[in-house]
Amino acid sequence: MHFSPFVLAFAPPPGGGGGGGSSMWSTMLFLGAMVLIFYFMIIRPQKKRQDDHKKLLNNVKKGDKIVTASGIHGTVSDVEDNILVLQIADNVRIRIDKAAIGSVESKQVEVKSK
Repeated sequence: MHFSPFVLAFAPPPGGGGGGGSSMWSTMLFLGAMVLIFYFMIIRPQKKRQDDHKKLLNNVKKGDKIVTASGIHGTVSDVEDNILVLQIADNVRIRIDKAAIGSVESKQVEVKSK
Protein backbone atom coordinates (compact mmCIF):
# COMPACT_ATOMS: atom_id res chain seq x y z
CA MET A 1 0.00 0.00 0.00
CA HIS A 2 1.23 3.48 -0.83
CA PHE A 3 0.88 6.19 1.86
CA SER A 4 1.43 9.79 0.98
CA PRO A 5 3.86 11.82 3.11
CA PHE A 6 0.95 14.02 4.18
CA VAL A 7 -0.84 11.12 5.86
CA LEU A 8 2.38 9.87 7.47
CA ALA A 9 2.99 13.29 9.02
CA PHE A 10 -0.09 12.78 11.21
CA ALA A 11 0.77 9.23 12.22
CA PRO A 12 1.76 8.59 15.85
CA PRO A 13 5.46 8.02 16.50
CA PRO A 14 6.58 4.39 16.24
CA GLY A 15 7.09 2.47 19.44
CA GLY A 16 3.86 3.09 21.29
CA GLY A 17 2.22 6.08 22.87
CA GLY A 18 5.29 7.59 24.54
CA GLY A 19 6.68 10.94 23.46
CA GLY A 20 3.37 12.54 22.49
CA GLY A 21 3.16 14.82 25.52
CA SER A 22 5.98 17.16 24.62
CA SER A 23 4.71 17.41 21.05
CA MET A 24 1.28 18.41 22.33
CA TRP A 25 2.74 21.13 24.56
CA SER A 26 4.85 22.56 21.76
CA THR A 27 1.80 22.64 19.49
CA MET A 28 -0.28 24.39 22.16
CA LEU A 29 2.53 26.90 22.77
CA PHE A 30 2.77 27.59 19.03
CA LEU A 31 -1.00 28.11 18.74
CA GLY A 32 -1.00 30.42 21.77
CA ALA A 33 1.82 32.48 20.27
CA MET A 34 -0.08 32.75 16.98
CA VAL A 35 -3.21 33.97 18.79
CA LEU A 36 -1.19 36.63 20.64
CA ILE A 37 0.52 37.79 17.45
CA PHE A 38 -2.86 37.93 15.67
CA TYR A 39 -4.33 39.98 18.53
CA PHE A 40 -1.49 42.52 18.77
CA MET A 41 -0.98 42.90 15.01
CA ILE A 42 -4.60 42.97 13.75
CA ILE A 43 -7.36 43.15 16.36
CA ARG A 44 -5.91 45.71 18.78
CA PRO A 45 -4.91 48.36 16.16
CA GLN A 46 -8.28 48.02 14.40
CA LYS A 47 -10.14 48.55 17.68
CA LYS A 48 -8.01 51.62 18.41
CA ARG A 49 -8.83 53.10 14.97
CA GLN A 50 -12.55 52.46 15.55
CA ASP A 51 -12.44 54.16 18.96
CA ASP A 52 -10.55 57.16 17.53
CA HIS A 53 -13.07 57.52 14.69
CA LYS A 54 -15.99 57.28 17.12
CA LYS A 55 -14.41 60.00 19.27
CA LEU A 56 -13.90 62.15 16.15
CA LEU A 57 -17.59 61.77 15.21
CA ASN A 58 -18.75 62.71 18.69
CA ASN A 59 -16.57 65.87 18.76
CA VAL A 60 -17.71 67.37 15.44
CA LYS A 61 -19.24 70.79 15.96
CA LYS A 62 -20.50 73.77 13.98
CA GLY A 63 -17.75 75.42 11.93
CA ASP A 64 -15.56 72.31 11.50
CA LYS A 65 -14.28 71.64 7.99
CA ILE A 66 -14.78 67.98 7.12
CA VAL A 67 -14.37 65.54 4.26
CA THR A 68 -17.02 62.88 3.85
CA ALA A 69 -16.22 59.26 3.06
CA SER A 70 -17.32 59.93 -0.53
CA GLY A 71 -14.91 62.88 -0.85
CA ILE A 72 -17.23 65.87 -0.42
CA HIS A 73 -15.53 68.81 1.29
CA GLY A 74 -17.60 71.23 3.33
CA THR A 75 -18.15 73.15 6.54
CA VAL A 76 -20.55 71.99 9.25
CA SER A 77 -23.34 74.54 9.57
CA ASP A 78 -25.59 72.62 11.98
CA VAL A 79 -25.33 69.50 14.16
CA GLU A 80 -28.32 67.40 15.12
CA ASP A 81 -28.31 63.98 16.81
CA ASN A 82 -26.83 61.82 14.05
CA ILE A 83 -27.31 64.27 11.19
CA LEU A 84 -25.05 67.10 10.05
CA VAL A 85 -25.95 69.98 7.77
CA LEU A 86 -22.92 70.49 5.57
CA GLN A 87 -22.39 73.66 3.55
CA ILE A 88 -20.52 72.72 0.40
CA ALA A 89 -20.91 76.02 -1.54
CA ASP A 90 -22.67 79.38 -1.20
CA ASN A 91 -26.35 78.69 -0.48
CA VAL A 92 -25.83 74.95 -0.98
CA ARG A 93 -26.36 72.76 2.07
CA ILE A 94 -26.77 69.00 2.33
CA ARG A 95 -27.77 66.73 5.19
CA ILE A 96 -25.50 63.77 5.90
CA ASP A 97 -25.19 61.11 8.57
CA LYS A 98 -22.37 61.51 11.06
CA ALA A 99 -21.20 58.05 10.00
CA ALA A 100 -20.40 59.47 6.54
CA ILE A 101 -17.59 61.65 7.93
CA GLY A 102 -14.22 60.49 6.65
CA SER A 103 -11.99 63.05 8.36
CA VAL A 104 -11.93 66.47 9.94
CA GLU A 105 -9.61 68.81 8.02
CA SER A 106 -9.45 71.64 10.51
CA LYS A 107 -11.25 73.10 13.45
CA GLN A 108 -12.77 76.55 13.36
CA VAL A 109 -10.23 79.06 14.61
CA GLU A 110 -11.44 82.34 16.05
CA VAL A 111 -9.12 85.23 15.22
CA LYS A 112 -9.44 88.36 17.34
CA SER A 113 -8.54 91.54 15.51
CA LYS A 114 -6.85 94.40 17.34
